[in-house]
Amino acid sequence: MELIKPGRQFDFMSKRWLFIGLSGVLLILSIISFIVPGPKLGTDFKGGTEVEVAFKAPVSSAEVREAVTKSGFDSPDVVSVADQTNPNRYLIRVHEVSALSEPQKAAVRDRMCLAPENGSVPEDRCPQAVRATEVKFSPGGDKISARYDVAPDLDGVKKQLEGIEGVEIRPGANNPLVVSERDHKVELYLKSRGDQLMDGLRQHLGADKVPDQALRVEWIGPKAGAQLRDAAIKSILITIFFIMAYIAFRFDIRFAPGGIVALVHDVGIALGAMVITQREITLSTVAALLTIVGYSITDTVVVYDRIRENLGKHRDMSFSAVINFSLSEMLGRTILVSTTTFLSLVMFLFYGTGVIRDFAFTLVVGIVVGTYSSIYVAAPLTEWIDRRFFGANSSKRKKVSRVRTQKRADAVV
Repeated sequence: MELIKPGRQFDFMSKRWLFIGLSGVLLILSIISFIVPGPKLGTDFKGGTEVEVAFKAPVSSAEVREAVTKSGFDSPDVVSVADQTNPNRYLIRVHEVSALSEPQKAAVRDRMCLAPENGSVPEDRCPQAVRATEVKFSPGGDKISARYDVAPDLDGVKKQLEGIEGVEIRPGANNPLVVSERDHKVELYLKSRGDQLMDGLRQHLGADKVPDQALRVEWIGPKAGAQLRDAAIKSILITIFFIMAYIAFRFDIRFAPGGIVALVHDVGIALGAMVITQREITLSTVAALLTIVGYSITDTVVVYDRIRENLGKHRDMSFSAVINFSLSEMLGRTILVSTTTFLSLVMFLFYGTGVIRDFAFTLVVGIVVGTYSSIYVAAPLTEWIDRRFFGANSSKRKKVSRVRTQKRADAVV
């Protein structure tokens, strides 16, 4: 299939400054968007609790948001999830996590009569059956492990935690639970933020609308979120570094800067589009950005390979003319590949749900700017570097071009 007739030439380089200016404007807008309105980080990066609920009866997102707020959660994010089997399915995100704060941990230790270092506890308030000798907290904040010198009084241990703000024992016959009779070790299971959120929904919306259990409950702490964010940034930077090294060895040093600038251009604009449209930036977004990096560099390498091939074939042409000639040869292939990929992703963009839709949006933007950057960012920058830093070679090619042109003119005469 031939979209472009063989031999047809387009003067891409004459329009390069227009499109480079357009790229500059888009990048500036992307940078400004990180200030206003600012990125909307998902729970992967800023921490929080995510609960997916399939309600039994129709309920609006405003009602769900109001119920979550009344339950003590600040600024909840309520998103309707498209589901043909259950139209009343919502994804609820809150900033709070189950991990206990240091004041809460201190209150639990005090209530469980854990003696401070080089200190003691009052005998009247802390009989030996409820006097813990060791208290540990799980990283998730929903379990407390304690040890005692004698067989513990489970009812007394349970009463000790009553009244501590944000700490609530999960209902159940086996809670607290003795996990080691020899060591007198006890485990107490607390209500997680997801459990507390579900209780709040039942209280304010009614048990006839709220199911007994959520479809899914996930959480991540702020510290882990910061580590994931840093790891995501490092992964993108390391990828770009190795790609630059690959291009430098695969072609020559003239081509590497153009490829890297094109990659930064593509990732920056795609990320800016996510921020401007206020889509959540999550680990899935990072995966989409890395996919864009791979797609963009593949397209750029194909263009570079054709340019290098034509540099050897057409030594009588200037570098700028070789780029025009090479891009014209590649135009049909570029249109077919990019359009095919674009159309397949558009289906996910319109008919996908949740994370899939955001992933597809990022890739759609990346494919458009990636295809464009191979033509109007990478190639023109390579030509400028050749002219600026490899002037001797460029002058030699121009001299050869003038001599051969003169010989053709003399032959015609």
